[in-house]
Amino acid sequence: MRKTTLLTAAGLLLAGPACTLAQTIDPNVNNTNTPFIRNIRPDRPGQTITTSMLRPGQVQLDIGTQSQLRPAPGATPAFSTGLLRVGFFGLMELRAQQSYLPRTAGSAGTSPEPGNGAAGRAAGFAPLTLGAKMLASSNQDTRSQVSVLAELTLPSTGAASFSDKVYEPAARLLVSQQLGKRFGLEANLGFRQRGFKAADTSRGQYLGTLALNGPLGEQFGFFAETYTTWQRAAGWRPGVSTGLYWRPAPSLRLDVTAGGGPGTTPYAPSGPYIGGGVSVRLPH
Repeated sequence: MRKTTLLTAAGLLLAGPACTLAQTIDPNVNNTNTPFIRNIRPDRPGQTITTSMLRPGQVQLDIGTQSQLRPAPGATPAFSTGLLRVGFFGLMELRAQQSYLPRTAGSAGTSPEPGNGAAGRAAGFAPLTLGAKMLASSNQDTRSQVSVLAELTLPSTGAASFSDKVYEPAARLLVSQQLGKRFGLEANLGFRQRGFKAADTSRGQYLGTLALNGPLGEQFGFFAETYTTWQRAAGWRPGVSTGLYWRPAPSLRLDVTAGGGPGTTPYAPSGPYIGGGVSVRLPH
């Protein structure tokens, strides 16, 4: 927890100097003030991560929790995640993410494999994941955007019950297409593995997602997503999620969601679930 607190404080302090750095806006891109670009676009609650980049100096916090409808025996009935995002210069966004698994009667001192539904074997704060999102497009206000996300889950940064101490590198290609002024179609293609050996790569997990989001009025909207994972041992494992959100301000969004499928983030449980969360961006 001490390491997590220090890293979070460092991210907030980093946003101050970055706020003074200018962001070049192409005057030929007449898309800056559309709702799709102007309004907050969280990297939750589904599996799809947006191409949206924070401006230099902006800070965004995405927090959510989900409750498993049919948890496996001994598995955790709930799963919560917090993501801190900090806009940096050079079309880059720095990120820190950590999850929390409540203790259950079946909790033991071994770490689960990500997404296998057995997350109840460990409890407390999961190892910390650090990452960076980089814009591959020439401008972050265009209708079509491409970004790249690189992440690394660090061992020995969570509770002692997560005893499997191993680095977990991951990468994703993020693509989005604005439809009209308010709808968006987004897709991810990613890969995650536990460890850096060749054998670890052969046991890694591939991920593909496709998500549609759009308005249901001025402040309400929807999202729908389909995704699948693939591992050599487990094969294809598809999933879906859908939900509604309320955005009372351009920089604040609350959501409710339901879905089912394999967990794709480290230590996330599998199976049907319901959940909710909030995202806030400062300054707006």
